[in-house]
Amino acid sequence: MTTTEKPASPSGTRRATPWWRRPWVFPLGLIVTVFLVYSLPPYLGLDPAESRIPAPDGVGWYYPVLVTHIGFATVAMVTCSLQIWPWLRQKHPAVHRRTGRVYVFAGAIPASIAGLAIAVAAPFGPVGAVSNVLLATLWFGCTVQGYRMARARRFADHRRWMIRSFVLCMSIISNRIWAIVWSVVLPGQLDTTFGGSELALGQAIAGLTTWTGWVIPFLIAQWWLDRGRRRATV
Repeated sequence: MTTTEKPASPSGTRRATPWWRRPWVFPLGLIVTVFLVYSLPPYLGLDPAESRIPAPDGVGWYYPVLVTHIGFATVAMVTCSLQIWPWLRQKHPAVHRRTGRVYVFAGAIPASIAGLAIAVAAPFGPVGAVSNVLLATLWFGCTVQGYRMARARRFADHRRWMIRSFVLCMSIISNRIWAIVWSVVLPGQLDTTFGGSELALGQAIAGLTTWTGWVIPFLIAQWWLDRGRRRATV
């Protein structure tokens, strides 16, 4: 037997869960806002010298594509935060649909394509490059599949794919947390594991940061989705 849904209102529509029953909504919005306020200023002046990510030598297209990626990713983070807000989805479905289209076509898809390009040329070593290529590919794929499911009116599948897309979109935040962790843990091994090479140490930190930044949240999200599906069939 399946679990019962929340009782419907007298009009026959499903009652929306009050915003205060979703304790993660405000913290998520706050975290995204703080992250963007901190991350965006160096790129607003379009000055390559202010970039926190150094452009590889001889790759003139890298900085413009990086700025393009950051711009579209900013749109993706803001609209994605709105998309998973239950109140907006339930009370204003038309706004939810329009915001979703913005997320897909002016956020996630162009940001992931630009991210794929800069991942290949980024100066962080092959381990980080492989991770970022895979991240960009999965973000693109999950977003497109989520949009296709919405168009097919398969809304349960749409929700699952867009949760995956959301996790990959927001992995840039957990990426920063893991960067701090590895920057604390690994430098003590500079003279042993890395033979005194600061370049090798830097690439190891970058590689581990990008892998743990998106793989761990993605696996947790998939576990949560699978758990919810199992409970729904009990």
